[in-house]
Parts: sequence; structure tokens; C-alpha cells
Amino acid sequence: MASIYVYSPSGAVRDRAGLRRALRRLQAAGHDVVLDEAALARHQRFAGDDETRLAAIARAAASGADIALTTRGGYGLTRLLPRLPYEAIDAAARRGMAWVGLSDFTALQLAVLAQRGTPTWAGPALLEDWAGATVDEITAACFDDLARGVGEGAGWRLPAADLRAYPNLAQGWRLQGATLWGGNLSILANLVGTPFLPAVEGGVLFLEDVGEHPYRVERMLTQLLLAGILPRQRAVLLGAFNRYTLTPHDRGFRLETVVQWLRAQLGGVPVLTGLPFGHVPTKVVLPVGRHVELVVEGREALLFWG
Repeated sequence: MASIYVYSPSGAVRDRAGLRRALRRLQAAGHDVVLDEAALARHQRFAGDDETRLAAIARAAASGADIALTTRGGYGLTRLLPRLPYEAIDAAARRGMAWVGLSDFTALQLAVLAQRGTPTWAGPALLEDWAGATVDEITAACFDDLARGVGEGAGWRLPAADLRAYPNLAQGWRLQGATLWGGNLSILANLVGTPFLPAVEGGVLFLEDVGEHPYRVERMLTQLLLAGILPRQRAVLLGAFNRYTLTPHDRGFRLETVVQWLRAQLGGVPVLTGLPFGHVPTKVVLPVGRHVELVVEGREALLFWG
């Protein structure tokens, strides 16, 4: 179906049995899969030292594959940003290669968008999505659409609270010609003030995170707010924020509290929730750096990029 080059640009692969299982599943789906020679390398917590991981990214760019897929996220790409092979990554993308990943991969995605305007794809990672007991059908279907070159959009059902916050959406709402960008909130917030954060005006910004308490999520959103990034967008889409623990000290302070606060700060910029993306089994594939159309019809939200 597609040729896939699997490489490790961030954290070290710890689950080798899971990696083998994931590779077999992709092969069983009809894909031609090549594993980078350093995919299982390890240096401290990283998948090899900086030079090893930079070389893996360069090999992925030169592979001629249809898709360059990360093994996992973790941490490690931010420290590589000044030395990424931007020209090679961009050339590969222009030849048709889809660079796909999430989490720490956000650093590469935003950097190549800022430096070269290179579009990439926010989507699954090998271990996150193919190594478990089962493979989510929607995630697999969205990835297969990308592999076959037929993906044109994604949709989800908005929570009822979104329509209570924005009653006008119930009558239908449409936004056209906006650049879709974003990814992991922690990574994005850490790029503020650097040349590796795209200066997107009037975009659709999507965000997700994992293991971050709601007060830390709010703190990072506050940084984006005070930096003037959030008010310059036409819409903000929130995916999954999960794997955190509330405490009695929170006294009712929850993620919903943060969403309500953010909506109050942004006024006319709608903040929509429920986007199926993040560290969750069911995730869509999203084109980072491409123009999209966002349509809301009742509780149905639709993103089109075809």
C-alpha cells in the first residue's frame, strides 16, 4: 500500500517486543516497512546521541519512502532544532513524503513550518498506536487514507457544553482558508521566543497534552495568551488532555475550569473541544501547515483539506 520508513528521533525505544509486533501489523496491512539502522540505539534516555538521531532523520529524508514514521515521542527533538536537515526534509516533503508523528515530534513539525513552510502530518506513532493489544480502527483507517493519498478531512462530535458556550454554532458556522497548526502544548509553549515557532496569523490552532495537571495546562495557555499568539488565531481546537491526577487541594479546579477561563480571555475566538487527537487510542491525522476549512453544523465539527 505504501512504503514506510520508521526511525527514532526522540526517546529511546524500551519495548522491543512491542516494536516488532507493531512492524508486523503494518506489514500485514500491506505496507512495505523499513526500520532505520539506529531505531533501537540508546544514549541516556535518547534513541542515540544527538549525532545519531540527526543522521536518522537525514536517512529518513533520503529514503524515498511515502511516509516517515516515528517510533515514539518522549523528549529529544528540541535540542536538535538548530541542526535539523531542513533542506532535505523539505525536499522529501515536496517529493510527496508524509512526515508523521505526535508528541515530541511537534518540535520538528513547527520548526520546519517556521523555517521552510514545510507541511507535515500530526498523527500516530509506531509504538503508541500499533504495539498494544489492539489497533484502533479509526486511527488505522485515517492512517491508511493518508497512505493511499485519499484523506480529505476529519470530523468529530462536539460536547454539548461547546454549543452552550457558543449558541450561534447551532445555526451553522464556517471558516475557510486558515492554516492548521499546533500539536503538543508543552512543546509549542517552549518554542515561544525562538525562531522555530511559526508566526501563524489567522490560523486554526490545535493543542493536546499528556500528564499535565490542568493548572499547568492553564499556565502554558497563559504564556501563549500573553505572547499574543492565541488572540491572533481564528479558532482553537482542543484535543485530549489526559493521564493527570486531581487532588483535594484543587477544590473543583478542573480542565473544564481552564476551558471556561480560556474562552473568557479570547472572546470572539471560538475554543472547541473534543478533537480526537493526542495520547489516546482514537486519533485522526491532521495536516500541519496546510489551509483548511472548519465547518460546524449543530454538534458536528468537520475539518476539510482535500
